[in-house]
Amino acid sequence: MFGLRYIEDLRTLFFLFFHFFLTALLWNIHNYLSIWMICGLFPFLAFTSFQGAVMTHNTMHCAMFRPGLRWANKLIQIFLSLSYGHPVSTYVPGHNLSHHRHTQMRMDAIRTTKVQFRWHFLNGLLFQPIVVRDIVANEIRYSLLQYRLGRPWIRQAITEFIILMIIQIVLLYLNWKKFILYLYLPHYYAQWAIISMNMLQHDGCDSTEGSKGINCARNFKSISLNYLLMNNGYHTIHHLKPYMHWSLLPEAHTKEIAPHIHPNLDQTYMALYIFKTFIYPGIRRTYDGKPITFENEGPDENWVSALKDVATKVEESEKSTKESRSVGTDKNDELNFTPLDLSKSENVFTIVLAFLASGFVSLGSLFGPDDD
Repeated sequence: MFGLRYIEDLRTLFFLFFHFFLTALLWNIHNYLSIWMICGLFPFLAFTSFQGAVMTHNTMHCAMFRPGLRWANKLIQIFLSLSYGHPVSTYVPGHNLSHHRHTQMRMDAIRTTKVQFRWHFLNGLLFQPIVVRDIVANEIRYSLLQYRLGRPWIRQAITEFIILMIIQIVLLYLNWKKFILYLYLPHYYAQWAIISMNMLQHDGCDSTEGSKGINCARNFKSISLNYLLMNNGYHTIHHLKPYMHWSLLPEAHTKEIAPHIHPNLDQTYMALYIFKTFIYPGIRRTYDGKPITFENEGPDENWVSALKDVATKVEESEKSTKESRSVGTDKNDELNFTPLDLSKSENVFTIVLAFLASGFVSLGSLFGPDDD
């Protein structure tokens, strides 16, 4: 129906456009709202923006529309960028190619071992501000690579960024107070929440097998939560089968995960887990109840620079530009390459271009605590 691969994505579209409706409504009735009414309505708007982040996650793993409707998939990515406040194409390097391939390892830019405060509450609160700069660094490196190879990915990322920036600049000019309240803050919350989910879903889990271990992730099986977040609570099966559509995850979890996973990794209520883990008693433990110990793992490994055969792929892309432009990005974005050797002039131009393509990261995200 409507070109959707799965009819369940009608729910995705409803939640997406409800976010835009609620944003427009609050923007236009702002002068009629008391401060208490704004405080009461703001959490709903922030949550719909977080839903946009979850929809972004799902869409960048499994396209919403059929392959023949590539234009529709590109268009929906623009709408998702507007709901999330960030060009969604940049989810590929930061999440698909870093986190999923190297879960909790040094090539995973969002591994939870980067935060080691004694008060576990701070680990949950400050995880996103601490790791966001490493995420952006990966996005920039990957964007440079995609630009040099002339991949369709970089054009889509730039398109998302330009449209996002134009709309945000116009709204900022029209009313900066409304912009902060109804766009910047909800988008910041969405970015903070979707990255912080890593602390809930992976901290203390078994990382010895990377993303392939049955105990690599924590699940939350609340029916209402998974309805609102498109089954994002079923995280183990998602890691084992990242291209599976979100509507199929509960059944697959029941058949393939539940009989084998450690019982502590099958939680029901996320809110209860957050309270017990980060507030009271607030003790950081492994999934099987042992105290977490940290090794001196060292800094991130640059997985982009570890990729192979750049020169060969550059030559191929230059010889067959038309062919490369007609090919989708789903699988081609995962090819292996080695570091680039750019001239100074190329570096200046491509770094600026890649920074734009890497997307709009809210200013608050860029000023997190220093890693040292």
